[in-house]
Amino acid sequence: MKTKDVILLSHGDGGLLTHELLEQYFLPYIGNELLLQMDDATAVDLKSEKIVITTDSYVVDPIFFPGGDIGKLSVFGTVNDLSVSGAKPLYIAASFIMEEGLELEILEKIVISMSYACKEANVSIIAGDTKVVGRNQVDKIFITTTGIGVRLNGVRLGKMYIEPDDSIIVSGPLGNHGLCILLERGNFNFRTKIVSDCAPLNGVIERILKEFKKVKYMRDLTRGGLATCLKEIASSIGSVDFLLEEADIPIDEEVKGICETLGLDPLYLANEGKFVLFIGRDEAQSVLNFMRDELGLKGASKIGVVREGSGNVFMKTLIGGTRRLNMLSGTPLPRIC
Repeated sequence: MKTKDVILLSHGDGGLLTHELLEQYFLPYIGNELLLQMDDATAVDLKSEKIVITTDSYVVDPIFFPGGDIGKLSVFGTVNDLSVSGAKPLYIAASFIMEEGLELEILEKIVISMSYACKEANVSIIAGDTKVVGRNQVDKIFITTTGIGVRLNGVRLGKMYIEPDDSIIVSGPLGNHGLCILLERGNFNFRTKIVSDCAPLNGVIERILKEFKKVKYMRDLTRGGLATCLKEIASSIGSVDFLLEEADIPIDEEVKGICETLGLDPLYLANEGKFVLFIGRDEAQSVLNFMRDELGLKGASKIGVVREGSGNVFMKTLIGGTRRLNMLSGTPLPRIC
């Protein structure tokens, strides 16, 4: 028999209700040998000289959306940050800040979703924390996840390795997650099949890095989208420009059409299951074929090349002009992850 149907402030006081919350809504789904030790910290043997750590907070609104939810997003987002860094994700620590009045049924759905996401990405949650705050002090639930992984053997990734003549490849169509979140907020009357691309990237990235030794750098294309990501990379290097071909940038027709109607640029919309990679020109076509044929990333595309320059991103447009891409300014779509 479960205690109450909503989160109470007393669920966060560390007493009996806190323990009941853990035992009824968390441990049945995400419990494992390490987490069930229930100590202040968990000791793990990573057996590697290169430990990779990342952390991120998830505040997406709404917390359930086509293709995902805040729980799934919090696991995959952290897994993907480790993966594009050349690491094998292993463990996750998760911290939950919940609003008084949050329905326990909703919390349970989120935790179950996290458990499935962990199984899909082959990671374990080994530490966690819960806090409860008063009504309206957060919007339902915020989740912070910290990921721990180990660097894959022989992998060497870094912006410093990008050089002129390298090719730029993206793993699939862009903009679906950001547009999905916007439409789900219910401010528009579009009937659409657009779903988030929320997905773990560790499986495909590990296979790419094992097969191709000339991959030089990778990033997942979350907040700010492709344009902001590439501008950040080019600016931080300073001595190169990226030259893109608009015709080669994959965007689903439905996403493109709605973006045109709403005045949005899909190049700046967030993605939660896409990445960009830089690779030497001589391996570019081979990795593209591998991504499409062996990994099932049918929408993968070579979108441009690296040239000597001064930290700019240019795109040759469909009508033959040239457009300079800068970082996203302002916040047209807040709380998308």
